[in-house]
Amino acid sequence: MRHVLTSFLALHWAVVFALLAYICMDGDRGIASALGVLGVSVQSSRFPGLDQALVVAPLSVALLIVALLFCWAFVETLLNIATRPDAGDAVVRIAFIFASFLLSIILVGGAARGINGLFMVVAVQMTALLASYVAVLAERRSVMQENEARLAAHRIATGAAHSSLLSRISSHPETRPGGRR
Repeated sequence: MRHVLTSFLALHWAVVFALLAYICMDGDRGIASALGVLGVSVQSSRFPGLDQALVVAPLSVALLIVALLFCWAFVETLLNIATRPDAGDAVVRIAFIFASFLLSIILVGGAARGINGLFMVVAVQMTALLASYVAVLAERRSVMQENEARLAAHRIATGAAHSSLLSRISSHPETRPGGRR
């Protein structure tokens, strides 16, 4: 079974963080625009330090790194899922951890700058990240259970074939369940 939900969520978050990084790179109103996309109305004139390169560049790079991690998780899930069912687990986990950490840093930085309304926006984004991660884990768990059931059926069939083969080789009739021959 393909990890459709995992692939979709990884691609979604890669696009979200890449767009935020792109919007954030706009020098004179980048961070204010990025926060506006998230749902916080900030006037750049009220917070003059938000357009400095010392603030914009690290935030843009951090957003881009998170976008690349989610992109890597997307590619890893698509390419290696046939060979390894647990493909991309570590990358997905790291991407969600980094995204949560980055949103926490944005919340702390925004609170230090006195930006109002940022807590609720970050809380909604963190909840969406958490819901996405739980959905990915649930999908992976269902795939693992399906693979275990398939493996158990294969073992039962192999055992029955082995028992039948041994009874034919030894020339003894096969004993059926219930003690009948």
